[in-house]
Amino acid sequence: MNTFLNRFICSLILITIWSCKKESTSTTTSDQKVENSIQHAKDLEIYKHKGYSIIKVKNPWPNANKVFTYILQEKNGIIPDSLKEHTTIQVPIKSVVATSTTHISSLVMLEVENTLIGFPHLDYISSEKVRKNIDSGKVKELGNNQTLNVEVAIDLAPSVIIGYGLDNHNPSLDNLEKSGLKVILNGDWNEQSPLGKAEWIKFFGALYGKEKEANVLFKSIKDEYENALTIAKKAKSHPTVLAGAMFEEIWYVPQGQSWGSLFLKDAGASYLWANEIGTGGLSLSFEKVFEKAQNADFWIGPGQFNSLEEMVKTNPHYAQFKAFKTKQVYSYSLKKGKTGGLIYFEESPNRPDLVLKDLIKILHPELLTDYELHFFQKLN
Repeated sequence: MNTFLNRFICSLILITIWSCKKESTSTTTSDQKVENSIQHAKDLEIYKHKGYSIIKVKNPWPNANKVFTYILQEKNGIIPDSLKEHTTIQVPIKSVVATSTTHISSLVMLEVENTLIGFPHLDYISSEKVRKNIDSGKVKELGNNQTLNVEVAIDLAPSVIIGYGLDNHNPSLDNLEKSGLKVILNGDWNEQSPLGKAEWIKFFGALYGKEKEANVLFKSIKDEYENALTIAKKAKSHPTVLAGAMFEEIWYVPQGQSWGSLFLKDAGASYLWANEIGTGGLSLSFEKVFEKAQNADFWIGPGQFNSLEEMVKTNPHYAQFKAFKTKQVYSYSLKKGKTGGLIYFEESPNRPDLVLKDLIKILHPELLTDYELHFFQKLN
């Protein structure tokens, strides 16, 4: 009897261990069985399974030390027990609260802009399609991104709130989650490579069940970008470029590994701070900038000035730069939406191909003779 009992207990233990190992293997390798569909974005991973998808956001703010995992559940999709600890969102979503204008461009490109029902700072939105919805009262004002109007957001009851963080402190999003609303973080703004930013349209494609459409859109943008890159390599010169402007006695210029700097490199420019390691902005005095860039051939992105006259009224010393004297100053701030939002901020992350073509046209006009500037304009 004892022998039988011992064998029975041992059998139970072995079955239990085998079951645990089997379950553990199927969950820990779930991401390995399915290929990550993201190729260029460093901080986004999407794994498509039967009945559900796994989205991983690795860096929603600079130096984040946590990976955020979200489960997108399709109708009748079965979620493994090992994934139920993560936020689960029913897809395709029917309504959304967005918090960045970069989200707006993706909604418009996927033709789901009518699902937007709330946004902070509505005046920042430039899209004509979305502005019509705002004017007709279909999109509600939610205040500031860091202090969202929680009461209004709860009343709207969106399928999901797409948030972003500058750091690990966002009490508004925390309160909305505690109220039972679904929140998913988006880190597109923290990507640095041009194609990496643009690939975040696949994030929205997954939420709306429009993966195929998002893939087609991204491939088209990628192809156009790479074609433009090939054209830029034909340039016979590499003109020097200055960027930025003074703000409260400090001149901020993009560091060498930043989004803006990479565009200039791809466009065949000799950006004067290209060797500065970092992805943010470098803080300099006017004297340091003038010493290095007084003879720069071009000045790209001089703050949000609308004319050379406005620049020199703000700081007469701007007129000492060669690029100012030769009127080779180009800005993205002249093209605005109906309520003053900058179209560049809203659309450029999704359309790096147009940004690159603009810069090639500015720096090497002979390479794109029939192209007209989309985002940038010369200051008069």
